Amino acid sequence: MCGFTAVFSTNQESLNKYPLETITAVITHRGPDDCGYYKSPGVQLGFRRLSIIDLPHGHQPMTYDNGRYTIVFNGEIYNAPELRDRMKKRGATFQTSSDTEVILASFKHEGKKSFTNFRGMFAFLIWDSRTETLTGARDPFGIKPLYMKKDGDAVLFASEKKSLTLFEKKPGINKDVLPAYLTFQYAPEPLTSTSNITKVPPGHIIELKRETGKLTLKPYSQPEFNPTIQEKASAVGKIRRAVEESVEFHLRSDVPVSTFLSGGIDSTAITALVKQMKPDVKAFTAEFADARYSEADTARKTAEVLGLDHHVVTITPEQVVKELPKIIWHMDEPVADPAAIPLYFVAKEAAEHSKVVLSGEGADELFAGYNIYKEPGSLRLFDFLPSGMKKQIHSLALKIPHGVKGRGFLQRGTTPLRERFTGNARIFDPAEVEEYLFETKGASAFDFTAPLYDHAKRKGWDPVTTMQYVDMHTWLRGDILAKADKMTMAHSLELRVPFLDKEVFQVASSLPVSGKVSRKQTKIWLREALADVVPAHVVERKKLGFPVPVRLWLKDELYDWARLILTQSPASDTIFDKGASVRLLEEHVQGKHDHSRKIWTILTYMLWHKQATQSRRTITDASDLKDII
Repeated sequence: MCGFTAVFSTNQESLNKYPLETITAVITHRGPDDCGYYKSPGVQLGFRRLSIIDLPHGHQPMTYDNGRYTIVFNGEIYNAPELRDRMKKRGATFQTSSDTEVILASFKHEGKKSFTNFRGMFAFLIWDSRTETLTGARDPFGIKPLYMKKDGDAVLFASEKKSLTLFEKKPGINKDVLPAYLTFQYAPEPLTSTSNITKVPPGHIIELKRETGKLTLKPYSQPEFNPTIQEKASAVGKIRRAVEESVEFHLRSDVPVSTFLSGGIDSTAITALVKQMKPDVKAFTAEFADARYSEADTARKTAEVLGLDHHVVTITPEQVVKELPKIIWHMDEPVADPAAIPLYFVAKEAAEHSKVVLSGEGADELFAGYNIYKEPGSLRLFDFLPSGMKKQIHSLALKIPHGVKGRGFLQRGTTPLRERFTGNARIFDPAEVEEYLFETKGASAFDFTAPLYDHAKRKGWDPVTTMQYVDMHTWLRGDILAKADKMTMAHSLELRVPFLDKEVFQVASSLPVSGKVSRKQTKIWLREALADVVPAHVVERKKLGFPVPVRLWLKDELYDWARLILTQSPASDTIFDKGASVRLLEEHVQGKHDHSRKIWTILTYMLWHKQATQSRRTITDASDLKDII
């Protein structure tokens, strides 16, 4: 929807240190339709608007209650009409039909506890001029970002990190996050790859008081699984009703809405339901020139069956090399998921036709859609073996040469879940990290997942539910939603995710393992719930993720480009071991191993590192931005 910035401080000199107009201008792509500023002792707020709801009256920063409250808000509150009626019964008055004013009225009449009533995606800051208190919150799933930076007695906030690094000639590189980055392929929240910048965690409230300068950060809503034994037909019906209602809510807009369509069940289900409610909907698909790495044929068949206005974007390696620096600049962080590439290009095309797009993110985490979730079932026989025997088998497995069939099965089956699963992506094994980094003093991926496993153990969750919980707190936030927000907002396009809805989660979180995954299938009851709206050729289709031909590109079109970066990047021989990195590439080209994801993880970081550390003069006004964009 939008983007905002804010500076809070107990003294005016710190407030004036950061020209508000400039740090807000750098995120114009998030809101090209309008801008606004609010300045008072204690706080300054900047805003860029992408107009979606109440186009004439949704200007921000928005004030309320005779100027007492002022808000900057990024996101959408889909149940705003219902909440508006509720607030009117409490005596609230409204001057607009925007959801922004609903947040303000809710905060005035019900305080911070009102945040749990919001059904949507959001990050916002509210300034109370009477108490001189700044209060902010981020939605429970982390759909919308909120960065924070402390600078002396000032605290800065922004929807994108680039606003907070704008005035630093050489932002600090957070090397402590590198070991975890190599495993996850992203910096795990709340950390970032910049040493003095963090993220406000999802489902948390942040509060700053001008009188004391004290900052508090507390959770207000944390998604929890609660698997129960259920009757199948009833559960399937609840799933269908919840998803349908969520799609209906997510279609609330005063501008055209489209969808992203891949070959998978999630985006297909969303598109099919939207088609029933908005027959003229447009759907957008990305494909690569290599047919082996394209889901477009399946999407085309779906579009034909559903009668969609379908648009397909074809991507070449040359386009990728040209646009990759811009992609990484928009990402703010090194997120080495190649799926960000097609998302960037398809968002660019969709933005030519609409301002809002619906997509299927979140279904895999909520309904157990990843193939790795089948693993506990396939390894169940190891549960009956004595611990001593497991240790012997594990030692034997390690002696079997790599590549020999059965080695991995024996190794996984004799390794505890918390030591083998760090989330949906595991690029470098934590034990490998030392070989590629000069310094490994930071926390490993296991250090970040350990508290999640401890929590799951206290709850008594089964392995599949535990894996979902780990993914929701790592992979979903750090990868899926990060690239979804940044790649769409790069083109001033708002992405909405109907599966990540509080009512949908309430149903999904209660499902037993039998309703989620078996040794042969994932998202079992979700598939049944949507079987009559999703075309048959998609319902039982195996999950592929979004295949990107990085493996082939690094052997051919992108080899010279990749080798040049690995050998000449400023991060070579300062952060990464150049010899080890180049060896990965050469072994990959020779066909000894598929190292494509490892190589891409290093390349992505090196490209980001160059941007983050490039020499820049001090930015003094918005006209200087052309030097860094």
